[in-house]
Amino acid sequence: MGLEDEKKGGEASGETSDRENRLSRMNSESSLSPTEEDDDDEDRKPELGPMIALKEQLEKDKDDESLKRWKEQLIGVVDFEDVGETPDPVVKILHLKIRSPDRDEMVLTIPDDGVPNPKSPWFTIKEGSKYTLVFNFRVTNNIVSGLRYNNTVWKTGVKVDSTKAMLGTFSPQAEPYQHVMPEETTPSGIFARGSYSARTKFIDDDNKCYLEINYTFDIRKNWQ
Repeated sequence: MGLEDEKKGGEASGETSDRENRLSRMNSESSLSPTEEDDDDEDRKPELGPMIALKEQLEKDKDDESLKRWKEQLIGVVDFEDVGETPDPVVKILHLKIRSPDRDEMVLTIPDDGVPNPKSPWFTIKEGSKYTLVFNFRVTNNIVSGLRYNNTVWKTGVKVDSTKAMLGTFSPQAEPYQHVMPEETTPSGIFARGSYSARTKFIDDDNKCYLEINYTFDIRKNWQ
């Protein structure tokens, strides 16, 4: 009887162990294999609380010096002239710059309508050259949370590059902000040279788009 109980106990233990092993394998496989939900995580809008005007937030407990210092540490010193009554932040992309050790800095001014001349490339960059993108922008009215840069590039209708970069969270101030991207190198060779089309967007955590710009650029043997 004792052996039978032990046998039954062993069988039950073996079944449990088998189930645990199967579950372990399933969890391991699911953690290693990408799913559609994983792909959608970046585009899924987070659940955020209601937005409050920054002026209202700053005026709360304004006589409490300790709270005032804590808020300044959290969001920085805010220029009240750039703070509005509404909760929506305002972000204006002033211009983009391309820096390369091979040439003078290129400053790309954003057209008022956000559309560069469609009849010619917005800029030309030399193949195999190192370059750095620099963004200058101004924030007013309220804090912008999770500002990020998305850029997609196509050649002859085929997507060849996609970049997503978090710029950060910024409070209103009179002086423009500047963000410098990591250095990159343009592709080279006969298949890399030619005309490209691109779309650049600046969006925040609420998926509010502050600039969407469609343009073309060229990769050539030499700078122009």
